Amino acid sequence: MKCGYVAVLGLSNAGKSSLVNYIIGEEVAIVSHRRQTTRNSILGIKTCKDYQIIFIDTPGVHHSKNSLDKYMMKNVRSAIASADVVLYLYDGSLKMEDEEYEYIETLRGKCENLILVQTKSDKKQVEFNLDSISVSVVNGKNIDLLVNKIIELLPEQNAIYDEDLYTSQSVSLLIAEKLRGIMLEKFDKEVPHGIAVLVTKFEEKDNLIDIEMEIICEREQHKGIIIGKSGTNLKKLGIEIREYAEKLLDKKCVIKLFVKVDKDWRNKNIGQYGYNI
Repeated sequence: MKCGYVAVLGLSNAGKSSLVNYIIGEEVAIVSHRRQTTRNSILGIKTCKDYQIIFIDTPGVHHSKNSLDKYMMKNVRSAIASADVVLYLYDGSLKMEDEEYEYIETLRGKCENLILVQTKSDKKQVEFNLDSISVSVVNGKNIDLLVNKIIELLPEQNAIYDEDLYTSQSVSLLIAEKLRGIMLEKFDKEVPHGIAVLVTKFEEKDNLIDIEMEIICEREQHKGIIIGKSGTNLKKLGIEIREYAEKLLDKKCVIKLFVKVDKDWRNKNIGQYGYNI
């Protein structure tokens, strides 16, 4: 069978996570209109009779500013080095800057199996002088064509993962990332991007799972917004993430959320919050 790793690259909001989730058929990565949503390289696995595609969904390509940024860009470089195929996604509805053209040319020189993917074809398109596949996750345009192109370039080898797996990420990380994604949407303007979520307790008792999670933000003001008046926002977050966790685990869950302020966590040892540099 055909089997291999596919690195999914592109600027923030190019549609990387949306594409991976669409092809896999499951939510393995946060989808948000906010920039630089993905922080870890998420493995999404698509297995069929004749092939297994292992997607590495990377953080958006950008210049490093702090420890978290450097961690994210390290993930991008690592993904390219380990991939059999590299997808570079660019937003087909926006004009491309010269810097992005230059990055694509750099990739051409580094990657033997590079596929350029023009996303958001359901929107009004900008003209590009690039040999690419135009796709849309809204109407499914050319997704099958893209998958077939990927399969052509994968090596012949046995499947790496069991056929019933769709991600290699731990359940704890899936739940933590889901909660972070919910907050990015709910607190779009009030709370900046500097939020981390850490599962501090995951204990299974018969048919009940006890989960405790820490939400780390950068200011006391942000903590107040996340908690809300009389704890209303935190309660709503707890209900939403509990529903997600119970559906994911098919078991009743008890979830407790705690909010912690760490003013400069993105410039400190971010490893304590689940990011290993």
